[in-house]
Amino acid sequence: MRPLIVLALAPFALAQTPSGAEIYVKACAQCHDVAGTRAPTRDVMKQMSASAILRSMENGVMLFQTTQLTKAEKIAVSEYISARKLGEEIAPPKAGFCEAAPGKFDFDGKSPNWIGWGPGDGNGRFQKADFARLSQNDLPKLKLKWALGYPGDRMSYSQPAVAGGRLFTGSPAGKVYSVDVKTGCIHWIFQAEDSVRAAIQLGRDKARKWVAYFGDGLTNTYAVDAATGKLIWKATLNPMLYCRVTGGPALHAGRLFVPTSCPEDVGAMNPRHECCRSRGSVASLDAETGRILWQTFTTGEPSQTGVSKAGVPQWGPSGASVWGAVTVDPERNLVYAGTGNNHSNPPTKTSDAILALDRNTGKIVWSTQLWPGGDAWNMACGGMNGPNCPENPGVDYDIGCAPILRKLGGKTYLIAGQKSGQLTALDPDRNGQIAWKTQAAKGGKLGGIEWGPAADDEMVYVPVSDALERRGAGGGVRAVRIRDGESIWFAPPVPCRDRKPCIQANPGAATVIPGLVFAGAMDGFLRAYSAKDGKVLWEYDTVRDFDTVNGIQARGGSLNGPGVTVVDGMVFVNSGYGMWGGAAGNVLLAFGLQ
Repeated sequence: MRPLIVLALAPFALAQTPSGAEIYVKACAQCHDVAGTRAPTRDVMKQMSASAILRSMENGVMLFQTTQLTKAEKIAVSEYISARKLGEEIAPPKAGFCEAAPGKFDFDGKSPNWIGWGPGDGNGRFQKADFARLSQNDLPKLKLKWALGYPGDRMSYSQPAVAGGRLFTGSPAGKVYSVDVKTGCIHWIFQAEDSVRAAIQLGRDKARKWVAYFGDGLTNTYAVDAATGKLIWKATLNPMLYCRVTGGPALHAGRLFVPTSCPEDVGAMNPRHECCRSRGSVASLDAETGRILWQTFTTGEPSQTGVSKAGVPQWGPSGASVWGAVTVDPERNLVYAGTGNNHSNPPTKTSDAILALDRNTGKIVWSTQLWPGGDAWNMACGGMNGPNCPENPGVDYDIGCAPILRKLGGKTYLIAGQKSGQLTALDPDRNGQIAWKTQAAKGGKLGGIEWGPAADDEMVYVPVSDALERRGAGGGVRAVRIRDGESIWFAPPVPCRDRKPCIQANPGAATVIPGLVFAGAMDGFLRAYSAKDGKVLWEYDTVRDFDTVNGIQARGGSLNGPGVTVVDGMVFVNSGYGMWGGAAGNVLLAFGLQ
């Protein structure tokens, strides 16, 4: 998830002239100065402008938590956190633009590319050999070619798309970049209304013009001209508080399928918050116009269920966010989505589940719950036991990954990873009946399988998180056979050497090409493993300072969220993830063959 500025407000008296430092110490530090929460540290937030922080309090993710602050108090704490005055914006890059204006986006749709969460069909994050053009023998020649810095950001978590000699990627500041693949020079920058972390999708419109599609942290979905960055249309999908687009849009037959997630569990930390009313969804849009054709919510309409111990109204059902990209199955006319846990009671059967939606109508055709028995949980339960923690709370076993669709030996498997550590294969021809289950990791609230396995034609490669559950000793990559779920090999986490603090976990998505599996770790190392036996064949430490093509001061950090993009002998990765104890960073790295 994107950085969340969490103010757990407690009653306190403010002087006539608001003190940003006093507000921060009394209202913010209990979340932002404590490790192990979604809240970014003050050092991370310091890279944001005061205006950006203020926007998050007035009409963004912090709207609810800051309702008791006056405008002057919000400005004071914004300026204190940012160490900048309101209106003192972070200077946009003046360097790094290509010398020639962007011309026609010349892409035939067939040359090497990576579009969306995973190239090709099925969201397996598998790049075939003639598109990857990279092999084990090439690894010694793989060197850093260029780096692009994100000004003012301390997170780098968008999945780059590559096609036609251009790379498209988003940023926490809401800037979407189109850059030259070979040099990194910037063709254009588009400014969205909020953070863009979802994968970039590309497709042609009726005029045969290429269009880039993506969502932001306010559930806005955009279509922009891929050649120029000019806005074509914008649609808002799920305007409930906290909701955003974290999963990449999927495009098929003129329809765009967009998931939304709603981490209202963060707001539940505030005892005065009426928890919880937001809920995840999947929407189908006309790719030409942005018109919403249908939108299916993952739970029913919430209603008041009672009052909390603090006397605040409670609501439910809620949650069941769709964190990852959806997977389109044209053969069965279905769209598959993985859901997260509920945030309040009553728990629903559509939480921690794989949903199969009719592609034309959005109707739920079938649903398979992978953690039955109730999973209503929010961050008020996480060691705080706050009044918004549901009675008999669950275990927070989200499905954060995009479902993977694979056909093998005449049989189709729909494969899902979960924070429980279970890897499950469903049979889409039998209404989601479970074909097999494998315990691929220990599991936990930050454990198990986080953002996504990758799969070739025979195996699923599972990056293991288990970050907090094993006190920093989690991690590793596991290979599981698709036809029967048997674990074939496990590559243990690589020790952190002298790096402190150290988190060895591998929560980010994996990427597979013939013979090689790429996986990043929270310690900042990007590694290539042998797909045959899990041996580490290449590694690169991204935690360092970089000279960038756009002159921005940039540094790499933890690798989490999306994985690498491999196209035409080049490897691209965003580095930096300053939450959950990870190292912040603000750089896009491009590796190529010498």
